[in-house]
Amino acid sequence: MPMQPWFSDAKLGIFVHYGIYAVDGVPESWAFYDGRVSREQYMGQLAGFTASRYEPDAWARLFARAGARYAVLTARHHDGVALWDSGQPGLSAARDTPAGRDLVGGYADALRAHGLRVGLYYSHSDWSHPDYATVRHPSPPAGIPVNDNRFSAPGPGAEDPAAWRRYLAYRDAQVVELATRYRPDLLWFDGEWERSAEQWGIDALAEQVLAVTPQVVLNARMLHRGDYATPEQGVPMRAPDGPWELCLTVNDSWGFQPRDHRHKSVGQLVRHLAETVGAGGNLLLDVGPREDGTITPEQTARLEGLGAWTARHAEAVYGTVAGMPPGHHYGPSTLSADRRTLYLTCFDPPRETVSVRGLRSAVRRVTVVGTGAELAHHVTGGLHDVPGVLWIDAPAPADVDPHATVLALELQGELELYRGAGRE
Repeated sequence: MPMQPWFSDAKLGIFVHYGIYAVDGVPESWAFYDGRVSREQYMGQLAGFTASRYEPDAWARLFARAGARYAVLTARHHDGVALWDSGQPGLSAARDTPAGRDLVGGYADALRAHGLRVGLYYSHSDWSHPDYATVRHPSPPAGIPVNDNRFSAPGPGAEDPAAWRRYLAYRDAQVVELATRYRPDLLWFDGEWERSAEQWGIDALAEQVLAVTPQVVLNARMLHRGDYATPEQGVPMRAPDGPWELCLTVNDSWGFQPRDHRHKSVGQLVRHLAETVGAGGNLLLDVGPREDGTITPEQTARLEGLGAWTARHAEAVYGTVAGMPPGHHYGPSTLSADRRTLYLTCFDPPRETVSVRGLRSAVRRVTVVGTGAELAHHVTGGLHDVPGVLWIDAPAPADVDPHATVLALELQGELELYRGAGRE
């Protein structure tokens, strides 16, 4: 099935890591998996997870102000704690925490009420399920009892096929439950590294999901059935082939960690967004709410600051495609869907001129996005089929954006570039 066009046009989504790990502010499910805390201590957080100030409408309004077009909520992380009232046995916020209710339904309704697409995260792995055994560690991590087979690789012939079939039936039932109840636009899978596609039964799961929600987008952690790539924590040096999405944290942590104060500045987030979109990808920007459901002031301020920039530069962000390859302009660029308007991002305030090399297309007009100020431009050099250099006068200080200035080049026809070596 072809990729849903809304995804590539969206450009910005919000990732929400919300779960019991926010109670003590530990690194999600990894805290007990890697032995940083005992399993008993980690699961003790169930008693402190209240969601007492959880207002999904406030989340949706904030995400919309940030300029996001979709969001992804961790419906169930590797720890096996579901945020909805699952009909399957296992841990859930509705049954096993003071929150005592479904936390996914309100989120889905609120996002749709504010025009955002609904994404749900689900981990193939469940490090709490009695029928699950990982294949990541050859021996248990420090602090994990040696008889806890959730954290040791089963030896040859040691795994119980009947237990694994029971686990897959449980996983499949939960995923179909999410698809049926909440009709997500996107299912964001994780935890796939512990098994092969055949072991996971990826094809069978994909067919069950698509039978319920045929238009759903699946990420690459559905392995060969995924629709797009998901690099993390840094813009790749070379963009993946096809649609892709950069997962990036606002600070250094996915979930709420009160001691992590290394928040990226608004300017850094603007740069990540512009570079990602300029390479044809989406940015999935992660926040970690506190256990009560509130998002910290520091993360709120970053989202709102990013939203102010996206609002001023919307035409250069949404619905665009990747711009010019490196070497033509000192910064990222995007191109309108009709390929007739080229947008140049300048992270530093332009001094004297902005130059573009290898542009075959004639330029009709150059303006500053957000202010509309028109800029003079001219071409120097060029020989036969080798284009000269386009020089654009720098905008006045009043037209320079504090984070990134964007120039719109209206072309005479569609974009054409020269990629040759010139004449010798």
